[in-house]
Amino acid sequence: MLSRVANHIYWMERYLERAENTARLIQVNTHLLLDLPRNVTLGWEPIIDMLSFRDVFYDLYKEADEKSVIKFMVTDTANPGSIINCLAAVRENARIIREIIPSEAWEQINNLYIAAKADGQSVLTRRHRFNCLHRIIVANQTITGLLGGTMLRGEGYAFLRLGRHLERTDMTSRIIDVRSASLLPDLSPEQSAFENIQWMGVLKSLTAYQMYRQEMRIRINRADVLEFLINNKQFPRSLQHGLMQIGKCLLELPNSESISQQVKALSEELQQLDTHELTQDRLHEVIDDIQLGVVKLHQAIDSQYF
Repeated sequence: MLSRVANHIYWMERYLERAENTARLIQVNTHLLLDLPRNVTLGWEPIIDMLSFRDVFYDLYKEADEKSVIKFMVTDTANPGSIINCLAAVRENARIIREIIPSEAWEQINNLYIAAKADGQSVLTRRHRFNCLHRIIVANQTITGLLGGTMLRGEGYAFLRLGRHLERTDMTSRIIDVRSASLLPDLSPEQSAFENIQWMGVLKSLTAYQMYRQEMRIRINRADVLEFLINNKQFPRSLQHGLMQIGKCLLELPNSESISQQVKALSEELQQLDTHELTQDRLHEVIDDIQLGVVKLHQAIDSQYF
């Protein structure tokens, strides 16, 4: 496969996954703020930190209030990671490789971008926000299903899955890192009951709540949520599952041995963790290693194939 085509397939899927993840983060944060008492401060700044856009945000806005963060993350074209910019990148990459992907998928991608652009500033109001974000999430899942159900199982599909799982692993690591540090302020005994709601928000940010309850069969708590999101190989958005899928994709590509070794090293580091004994500082160190590892994986893939 031509490296140019592989590159566009890879980035189309990364941006598609990024748009869906960002939409879900905003949606869950909106609901979480409504569930928590007013004296438990959560705010919107963690969303910016999660996506590493703090400097860009404060160059454009004075305060990380709800309206400013929503505008920045959804409609602001000055933010390279905004949903509208991600969808524009999905559309442009898909346009270039229209002969590779199913025509129905291109149609859905084009319609999604047009609809998101038409929504404009209506997403800033809570009244319309849920519908706007829900439409983006459902459309992205529809496109992913179309691609998975119709594309030939060749190198193109391997690059598509590689982009998806690399992006998904990166986002899961970011959510675990920022949420575990900032989501739980020092709670008074009266407020500690709301810790459960906050960890439920972490799970819902990764569509993991129902599967956690089904698999773990215990009440929500920090250690078990971390174990599920880090090391459960059966959950599609866990770190271990993401690394496992990246490894499988690489097996389908030529000259991937050295990159596969990097994936194996990251997986082994995670397996050694005992989440019940894991301090916040140690968790931060491990997640930093994973995030740096994801960056190095992308660089190696880019160097080898694009």
